[in-house]
Amino acid sequence: MGANDTEIQRQSDSRRPARDLKRSSLKIATVITSFIVLSLSSCTTRMNYDGFSDFPIEAIVPSGDEEYLTGSSDYIFNQNELHTFEVSIPLKDLKQIDSDPVAEQYVEANLKFNGETVSPVGIRYKGSLGAFVGSVSGRDWVHPSGHKTATKLSMKIKIDWIDSSRTFYGLKKLQFHSQNLDASQMHERLGYWLYREMGVVAPRSVHARIIINGVYHGVYALTEQIDEQFVAYNFKDGTGNLYKEIWPLNYQGQAPDESSFLEHLKTNKETDAKATRIKKFADSIVKATDNELRQLIIKRMNLNQIMAHAMIDRMIRNDDGAFHWYCSTEGCDNHNYYWYEEPAAQKLHLIPWDLDNAFDNIGYGKSAVTRIHNEWGDTSNNCVPFPSYSQGIYQKSAACDKLTAGWVSFRQEYDSLKAVFINGPFSEVIYKKVDEWSSQIRESTREAGELHKDALDEYDWDRALDNLKGELEHSRLDY
Repeated sequence: MGANDTEIQRQSDSRRPARDLKRSSLKIATVITSFIVLSLSSCTTRMNYDGFSDFPIEAIVPSGDEEYLTGSSDYIFNQNELHTFEVSIPLKDLKQIDSDPVAEQYVEANLKFNGETVSPVGIRYKGSLGAFVGSVSGRDWVHPSGHKTATKLSMKIKIDWIDSSRTFYGLKKLQFHSQNLDASQMHERLGYWLYREMGVVAPRSVHARIIINGVYHGVYALTEQIDEQFVAYNFKDGTGNLYKEIWPLNYQGQAPDESSFLEHLKTNKETDAKATRIKKFADSIVKATDNELRQLIIKRMNLNQIMAHAMIDRMIRNDDGAFHWYCSTEGCDNHNYYWYEEPAAQKLHLIPWDLDNAFDNIGYGKSAVTRIHNEWGDTSNNCVPFPSYSQGIYQKSAACDKLTAGWVSFRQEYDSLKAVFINGPFSEVIYKKVDEWSSQIRESTREAGELHKDALDEYDWDRALDNLKGELEHSRLDY
């Protein structure tokens, strides 16, 4: 047992392993209050299937002229549109996935959009731990289980269900996030918009209406899947490797072996892919002096892009992202990010993911679990993991990671981009953006509230929007 492990063992015998948290993709901001409130109804509520029926899912062969085959994904993610998606699922299959949403099992369905039908598609519920809090019948939120109890659950629709070449406005998957733990309904859309406005490669996100078997379920966040289509859209050379949640150095400062990188590979799986580029980058970090590390970052990354990424991450307090290292006796890990290797430019790009907990920890902070202790560049406890704000959860300062410390050394670039951010997308225009988007979804939010007892109340939503604006103002003034 190393020094870090000994220190953690001495301070607590009751913490949960960080790797278990990572495997579950821990999403539990405001979990105590959310679980208490939501679980009151979750134990007794069951879905109402009155009027639903079984029906065959017809395989529809497209003619080739359909708009969904020829249109661009820009239409789907048009910020000025609130699209409606209609899904039809046979009753037996709907009951099957409702009985155990955590299993994330696909069933067949059809998708109707703008008068056109895509059939069949695959559909399943999706989400990390927090997505199921108060939404399934099981009482143990750490290990969610049981039948569906909430009207809304996050969903994934697989367009290329039977034909790997089929796309829908250039997309192969659609992700609809329930936003059940985000009463403002703005975290994802607003956060990704801010990243993209500053030139950071990030998913596009808009709001969307979902109708399932003729019943309107509410407003979801439609957030772009990070996959082959994403990299093809965002990079001139989209043939490179995409990795999910593996850092160039582990918590001990060592570079993972190539096989570890390949285990996290999300593209080029059907080829004899190699992880030589990111492995070489990792090895170079280990060997580099401080000055060599700065030169390596300049050479192998887009400096303005990565510094903008770090700056925005801290300004919106994306505390459940790449800069939060959750720790246990097994070590430390971070999550909620992707890496893309751009072959032609020989650059590595860090891509943010899963922003449902962003903004919450601005100021005092709502989540004792996700809240990062340090300001950007600071370290604590001699880089030994220390107790977080929540009992049993440990964290390690992000700047103890050598690569992050290298980014921290570019303080002038960081501060310059921060000034641009404050006077640009994060100026008072941000409040107008929140007002614009809330106006866009107000009638749909109200409609859901009138239909479903567990839907977001309009009064509570307005309070959450006011709180969000206050958090934004706090972050701006703190600058």
